[in-house]
Amino acid sequence: MSLPSLLSQHIVRRPQRIALLQHIAEQGSITRAAKSAGLSYKAAWDAIDELNNLAQKPLVERVVGGKGGGGARLSSEGERVLRLYQKLQALQAQVLEAAEDASDLDLLGRLMLRTSARNQLHGTVVAIEAQGRNDLIRLKLAQGIGLDAQITHDSTVHLELQPGTEVVALIKAGWLDLLGTDQPATPGLNLLNGTIEAILHADDGPSEVRISLLNGHTLCALAQALHLRSQNLGVGKPVQVQCAPSNVLIGTPL
Repeated sequence: MSLPSLLSQHIVRRPQRIALLQHIAEQGSITRAAKSAGLSYKAAWDAIDELNNLAQKPLVERVVGGKGGGGARLSSEGERVLRLYQKLQALQAQVLEAAEDASDLDLLGRLMLRTSARNQLHGTVVAIEAQGRNDLIRLKLAQGIGLDAQITHDSTVHLELQPGTEVVALIKAGWLDLLGTDQPATPGLNLLNGTIEAILHADDGPSEVRISLLNGHTLCALAQALHLRSQNLGVGKPVQVQCAPSNVLIGTPL
């Protein structure tokens, strides 16, 4: 499935987030773009992280020292996707005019999957290894970063997975374990390296930790403040991110 195909489905499900690209192009600032799009600053960055993770190349680039805070601009790939979005807007208007009944649009909406998983990463299947009734699906993310998912063989067949199939890997924030760089990794688990970009502390419960991977993708993890202190983890510091293959879900476009 090509990038336009993956993002076109995202456009149908969540047009406000794709429209954010146009606001960024016009405003040149996340703060102003979020206000113009009717989103909070945090929601805007969540949308940007999701879009960047679903694309092979980042659609939005940070600009250090931007006016108004949170400076950003579209990459060349982002500009291309924005042009695609504008074309799809015109097509969407034609579809709305052609719909015979409002229930037709409701049906299409139910068929488009939404997920509570905070982390959605675009990848390609590079190998499938049988493990009894399960299969280990080896994925390649942007810039060659590897990620393994363990699913049942029936799921492999149902999703029609084979080497070369493009998928979206889904990982809930609570399924990620954060380690300091001096800590030994657990054998058999996925291990991703990155840098802590931000920590959003909560009055009660775990903090939300945003991690920038080496390929430009962003992960969201949950961690208790005590754990972060014990691992000597803070904003700007390198971090190891662990995740069991069985906690990586796989989705494919309909």
